[in-house]
Amino acid sequence: MLELKGCFTAIVTPFRNGKVDFDALKKIVRFQVENGVSGLVPCGSTGEAATLSPEEYLEVIKCVVSVAKGKVPVVPGVGTNATAKSAELVKKVSALGVDGLLAIVPYYNKPTQEGMTAHFSELAKATRLPIVLYNIPGRTGVNMLPATVLGLRNKFSHIVGIKEASGNLDQVSEIINGADENFAVMSGDDSLTLSMMAVGARGVISVASNVAPAETAQLCELFLKGEVVGAAAIHHNLFPLVKALFLETNPIPVKYAVSLLGFCRPELRLPLTPLSEARRAPLKAAMIKAGILD
Repeated sequence: MLELKGCFTAIVTPFRNGKVDFDALKKIVRFQVENGVSGLVPCGSTGEAATLSPEEYLEVIKCVVSVAKGKVPVVPGVGTNATAKSAELVKKVSALGVDGLLAIVPYYNKPTQEGMTAHFSELAKATRLPIVLYNIPGRTGVNMLPATVLGLRNKFSHIVGIKEASGNLDQVSEIINGADENFAVMSGDDSLTLSMMAVGARGVISVASNVAPAETAQLCELFLKGEVVGAAAIHHNLFPLVKALFLETNPIPVKYAVSLLGFCRPELRLPLTPLSEARRAPLKAAMIKAGILD
């Protein structure tokens, strides 16, 4: 069973001249594993999944699974704004040797809570793998309420957790108060990881750990061991970097940051464009201040 705790990195998808750079992707995966992250999440928002072709999407997942070699779980992002299409995608990805699935709330068409329940029920019926729900109202345009989350958990035991990126700690508390002990809440906001863990979250599915995997993993590990002061110290050290990584739409800044570490080009796919010149120096300065760039 998927152990959902600690730092799971929502990894970037590197490009070179418009194509997926698989050599760079392999280096990124090895870097993450060597620096102690608890899991990898390819093909999410940070991985620019929306701009990958169906073939590229599956090949990226296969590559990550191959390089990870079972050392850490691989939980790729799945889901579209069409339930039937999403269910077929779930079936295809479930056959690739992954350890679970991160399933986003349908975007753009703004389903009701009843619609979300029906959508995720169909996805749960399409696989036996653990499913992690993904609530990010800023991207999807609609918020999945705690009652919906808890109802889905009660209906399907393999819906094992949620990546919560509503930014609402009251909502996080409601979910944790109503869920059984085997249901895991993971932060979907790097700046709120410490706060969310203080009310019962078990870790983070992180953007910042693309460039600070060891530090983000240690923050989670220390907190889970009860060493709150140490975890807080890491939070405060990373906080300026975290804010800099969201100066523009994710993953624009983190792609540039990863390029500064030498892993790939800062290349994105339209409609995303490279980090503006005015934001490059502040991001680089934040990386230096955090001690992850000389």
